[in-house]
Amino acid sequence: MTGRQILLLLAGALALAALAVGVYGLVRGPGEASRPTDTAPGAAPGTALRETMASGRPTTPALAPQDRQLPHTGDPIAYAQAVAATLFEWDTRTGFLPVDYTAAVAADADPSGEETPGLLADVATYVPTLEQWLGLGAMDVQQSLAIETAYVPSSWEVADQQAHGQLRPGTTAVTITGIRHRSGTWGGAAAKSSSPVSFTVFVACAPSFPRCHVLRLSELDNPLR
Repeated sequence: MTGRQILLLLAGALALAALAVGVYGLVRGPGEASRPTDTAPGAAPGTALRETMASGRPTTPALAPQDRQLPHTGDPIAYAQAVAATLFEWDTRTGFLPVDYTAAVAADADPSGEETPGLLADVATYVPTLEQWLGLGAMDVQQSLAIETAYVPSSWEVADQQAHGQLRPGTTAVTITGIRHRSGTWGGAAAKSSSPVSFTVFVACAPSFPRCHVLRLSELDNPLR
């Protein structure tokens, strides 16, 4: 039985146990409804990036986002926290695109390749679309995440027991909660906003792999508890 078949069976079992809400993301990934909806009224497509390169804004961060790497660790909680920070920390003023900021997560996907297509679909719902990115760029928006908790949810322990050893060894769910902070400009004045976020990162560590790798992400703000 393949890992994907096992995950599908697990999702069915959890549905019966009313625990499938978060694990659903592991099997199918977040839906379009979870995609960010931030836009900048009146921003012309392409304007933000052209202005970024022509203005005095910073154009090159200390380390290009696509050159960042997730930590090589066997600690699933520390690893999941690094995944969360990578997904949520970006700056539209640099001239880079969302795919550049998520490159580190995509590069550290399931080495077997089984979950990679699903992970890429998951990741796409955690960052703005290109159109939204250009609109946010017109407002110099930058984002960061203040992680408050990172833990293995009790529902995952139940899921693992119901799987009767059929899950890939070392597979763990880590639920992250935190505050998403954004800053930028609106009407020429500095503006800030904060909002709570929560989600679950599914990782696979030893003994399946020498170190942790990211498998899937739950639907944003719909984590395992």
